[in-house]
Amino acid sequence: MYKNLFDLTGRVALVTGGSRGLGKAMARAYAEQGAGIMICSRNTSELREAAREIGEGLKVRVEWMTADLADRADTARLTQETLKRFGRVDVLVNNAGSNTPQRADEITDEAWDRIVELNLSGIMRLTRGLLPQMMDRKWGRVIHISSVLGLGGKKGRSTYSATKAALIGMARSSALDLGPYGVTVNCISPGPFLTELPLSLLNEDQKQEFTERTALKRWGKPEEIAGTALLLGTDAGSYITGTTILIDGGALANIL
Repeated sequence: MYKNLFDLTGRVALVTGGSRGLGKAMARAYAEQGAGIMICSRNTSELREAAREIGEGLKVRVEWMTADLADRADTARLTQETLKRFGRVDVLVNNAGSNTPQRADEITDEAWDRIVELNLSGIMRLTRGLLPQMMDRKWGRVIHISSVLGLGGKKGRSTYSATKAALIGMARSSALDLGPYGVTVNCISPGPFLTELPLSLLNEDQKQEFTERTALKRWGKPEEIAGTALLLGTDAGSYITGTTILIDGGALANIL
């Protein structure tokens, strides 16, 4: 009765920002459960190597394409090309995103517009474009990658936190729209993970600050998001929708 809960044989997963870090780890997890995989990012060389690693030792199809989800035409092209190549998308993981740290009184319109377009508006457009075929089949999984900073805050992260909090609100309302069609919508909110984006923005003292804030006294490894991604992306999570799962090593629990 329960042995196939995580089986994705015959399914297709699209993971944006899938060339490295959390995106690549989630794509590999889905591939290991039998899903065909499409990944995208803005870096061609990274995508080619990531696709090789994701499919290594597995008999699954792994495709990739370059796309900038802050560009409306690229978002439409990704939607069309994925459906053209695979004929379907069952699991959509909206992982692509970025962060431009700026103090609240120094936020520039250019930075605000870019981050909102990539972290929020592009996600809405890609999701909107892929939902009809999920709804027609009465099965779909949409996972937005939010952040612990969508639930809490940090100095200089107003724009980023605003977009990540908005994803949580969007998931709640979308879940109500899509539930009757068998499509679930949820968020994963990672805390401090050892990926390129946070490590490129933080100095050594700030990295140590995050370490000490967690209950586990360490940063997360990308593969530690895989279990939650599988839960929300398979039949195992069929009754989970409109919610946010926090994976932060206990950082948000440490309120003092």
